[in-house]
Amino acid sequence: MFWGLATPFFRLSPRPLWGWRRLLLRVFGASVGSDVHVFPTVRITLPWNLDLGAQCAVGDRAILYALGPIVIGPRTTVSQGAHICAGTHDWRDPTMPLLKPPIEIGADAWVCADAFIGPDVTIGDGAIVGARAVVTKSVAPGLIVAGNPAREIGKRNP
Repeated sequence: MFWGLATPFFRLSPRPLWGWRRLLLRVFGASVGSDVHVFPTVRITLPWNLDLGAQCAVGDRAILYALGPIVIGPRTTVSQGAHICAGTHDWRDPTMPLLKPPIEIGADAWVCADAFIGPDVTIGDGAIVGARAVVTKSVAPGLIVAGNPAREIGKRNP
């Protein structure tokens, strides 16, 4: 696919053209729900590995490194500068082959500014990942985590 050729049309689109960016992502194989807001400065690798739930939002300068599948649930917010990284290398093998484990972020979750979500991580429904947190292990639904490495700091009240 020629996503690289379409990227300027995505990145140079005016901020309020949410529908245009949804259309471009769908044309290139992404599953995109209704009323999704992806900002024009979001960096996306391999959009055909994206599943964006209805009414989710991905903020300015976020990175969706979708070598493997990335699922972002409905009504979830991925704030500015967050890095969702579904690609790594197997350091145990001397050839360091590329791995593409999935990432799933549940419904009504919030990945705060500049947070990093590593490969093979699930963020449960309603969980909050604090600003600049580094998440390398799954987060249970409703938990609030922060820090590097991310640790539980609270529970979200429904």
